[in-house]
Amino acid sequence: MENIHITMPDGAIREVPLGTSAGEIAQQISPRLAKEALVARIASLDAASNGADSELVDLRRPLDHDVRLAILTPKDPEAIQVLRHSAAHLLAAAVLELFPNVKLGIGPPIETGFFYDFVRDEPFTPEDLERIEKKMRELAAQDIPNERKMLPKPEAIELYRKWDQGFKCELVEEKVVEPMVSFYTTGKFIDFCRGPHIPSTGRIRAFKLMSVAGAYWKGQEGNPQMQRIYGACFYTQAELDDYLHKLEEAKRRDHRRLGQELDLFSIQEEAGPGLIFWHPKGGLVRKLMEDWLRDELLRRGYDLVYTPHIMRLDLWKTSGHTDFYRENMFGPVEVEKAEYQLKPMNCPGHILIYKSRLRSYRELPVRLAELGTVYRYERSGVLHGLLRVRGFTQDDAHIFCMPEQIESEIEACIDFAFAVMKTFGFSQYVVELSDWDQAHPENYAGSSEDWARSTGALETTLTRLGVPFKRMEGEAAFYGPKIDVKLIDAIGRSWQLTTVQFDFNLPGRFGLEYVGEDGNRHRPLMVHRALWGSVERFFGILIEHYAGAFPAWLAPVQAEVLPLSEKFTEYARKVMAELRTAGFRAHLDDRNEKLQAKIRDAQMQKIPYMLIVGGKEAEAGTVSVRHQSKGDLGPRPLAEFLSDLREQVTSRAI
Repeated sequence: MENIHITMPDGAIREVPLGTSAGEIAQQISPRLAKEALVARIASLDAASNGADSELVDLRRPLDHDVRLAILTPKDPEAIQVLRHSAAHLLAAAVLELFPNVKLGIGPPIETGFFYDFVRDEPFTPEDLERIEKKMRELAAQDIPNERKMLPKPEAIELYRKWDQGFKCELVEEKVVEPMVSFYTTGKFIDFCRGPHIPSTGRIRAFKLMSVAGAYWKGQEGNPQMQRIYGACFYTQAELDDYLHKLEEAKRRDHRRLGQELDLFSIQEEAGPGLIFWHPKGGLVRKLMEDWLRDELLRRGYDLVYTPHIMRLDLWKTSGHTDFYRENMFGPVEVEKAEYQLKPMNCPGHILIYKSRLRSYRELPVRLAELGTVYRYERSGVLHGLLRVRGFTQDDAHIFCMPEQIESEIEACIDFAFAVMKTFGFSQYVVELSDWDQAHPENYAGSSEDWARSTGALETTLTRLGVPFKRMEGEAAFYGPKIDVKLIDAIGRSWQLTTVQFDFNLPGRFGLEYVGEDGNRHRPLMVHRALWGSVERFFGILIEHYAGAFPAWLAPVQAEVLPLSEKFTEYARKVMAELRTAGFRAHLDDRNEKLQAKIRDAQMQKIPYMLIVGGKEAEAGTVSVRHQSKGDLGPRPLAEFLSDLREQVTSRAI
C-alpha cells in the first residue's frame, strides 16, 4: 500500500498509509490526544506557501497526500468555532425532531455561540426553547457521529425539494460550483455544509439557548422573515457560567435602564427614535467631559472650530459621500431652489476651513478639532440607546500635515488616546492596524506608494512606542489605512474607541495645497482622528463601565447632605453652603424621612458621598461620612473632608 508523509508541528515526520485520517494519527500519538481532539489543520508542504493554503478538516477525513498536520484541541482558539458550528447543527436536529415542518435557513458559529434560522408559522416561545434545549441534551448524550457525505449537485437539490426545504435548495443552487455537494449528517438531520465538524455530539456539553430574534433571509429586507434562535456554547460549564454571569452583570449595567433611573438622558417618541435628550444630570456630566477634552485639545496644539449642521448638497457630491454613503444620509432639504444636506460627517467642513486661504509649510501641521453634531440615517432595528443613534456629537479632529511630520502626529494621537483612557478609568485596551488588500488595489484610493508610506508610518510609530497591535489585512477603508484602539471595560467587553485614519481621497477631491519650502505647491496629508468616537456613545460606555457610579470628579452630585432630623437642618444648610462655596456639587435632602430611607435613596442615585449631620456633628463642626461603595467612614472635620474631596477631583481619581 502506498504511504504518505505527515509533518507534525514539532517537525517530526510520520509515515502512514494513504487514506489514514487525522483522528487515527492522533490515536497513534496518544489515546489522551485522540480523546481531546476536535478538528485538524492541514497545509501544503511547500515552504513558499507559508501555511497560506491551510484548511481545517474533520478528524475522520482521509489524508490523500503529504501534508503538514496539527491536531486541534480545546487549547486551540480555532477549535471553539468548530465546536460552536456543530452545536448549531445539534440545534437544528433538535428543532426538526420537535417541529418537523420547519423550514431551515443557515446556522453558523458566532463569537460566543451559534444561531440557526428557521421559518415556522408560530413564533417560538420560551417554553419551546426549554423543550428544544432538553432535546439537544438528549441528542448530545447519544454521542451521535457528525459524518460527511458527498452527493452530486442535482441529487442534492432533488433531496431538498423532496423535503420541501426551499431555502436549502436555493443555497445549493447558488453556492455550489463543484459537481459534488458536501453534506453533514447528525443522526436523522442532514445539512448542506462545507464543515468541518467535531467527531460527534457528545463533546457538546456546555451550552444554553438564549433568545429568539427576527431575521431576514440572507439579511435583506423584503426577503422572507425568519426566526433566529441564539445559543451560547463553551468548552466547559465553568466557562459558560462565567459568560452567563457577565451577561447578568451587563444587564445590571445597561445604560438605558441606568439612564432612566439616574435621570441622565431620554429618547422621546414624540421627537423620533435615535435622538438623545440630555437631562440636567447627564448634561452636567457631558460638560465635565467636554471641558476636559477642550482644555486638553488646546494644550496639545489643536485649534477649536465650529461648522454648520447643514450645507449644500454639492459639497457632499465633491466629498464622495453621495456616492459611497448615501444610504446613511438623511434626505436633502430644498432651500431657495438649492438642495442642502444635514451633515453626516465633519470632515468637509474642516477641509473648507483649511482651504479658506493658501497655507505655507511653516503653518503645518494644522490641527482642527470640533465637537460637531452630525446626523445619520440608521435603520430603526439597529438603534440602541446612546450606542447607536441618528444624531450625535463627534469629538472630531482633522490634521493636515507634510509627509515628514506624519509619524510625530500619529504618535501624538496615540498618546492622546492613552490619556483619554487613563483619565476616564480604563487600563486595558487592544490595538488594530488595518491595511489594504494588495491583491485588489482597484478598490482603494491612492497609489501603492501612498499605502506603503502611510501604513509604514503607522506600523513604525506603534513599534517605536512599544504598543502591541494586530494587523488586519484588507480591513482598511477605501481611502486609507487606520489604527483602531479598543478599550476593555470593567466586565471584560471590548469597545471601539479611538480611530486614527489616513485619507488619500479628500485632499485630492478638494484640491488641497500648501506652499512648500521650495516655493512650489504640494498636497498635504490628511488624518481623521476621533478619541471618544462620539460623546453619546462614550457616555453610554462610561455609564456601563461604572454601573452608573461615576468617580467623584465626574459625578453630577458629589455629596448628599443628610440631616438626622429637622432640628439639624440649619447646620446641614451650612455644610451644603460650604460645599458649594468650595466649588463642589452638593444636594441637601431635608425631606421629613427616616435617615435609612435617605441613605437608600442616595445609594440608588449612586452619589459618591453622603454627609450625615446631627447634634454631635453640629457641635464639633464635623460630618459623618458614608461612601457609596465603602460604607461608613466615620466622623471627619468638614474642612478635612473638603480638602480630601478637592484632591480626588483635582487628580481625577477613579
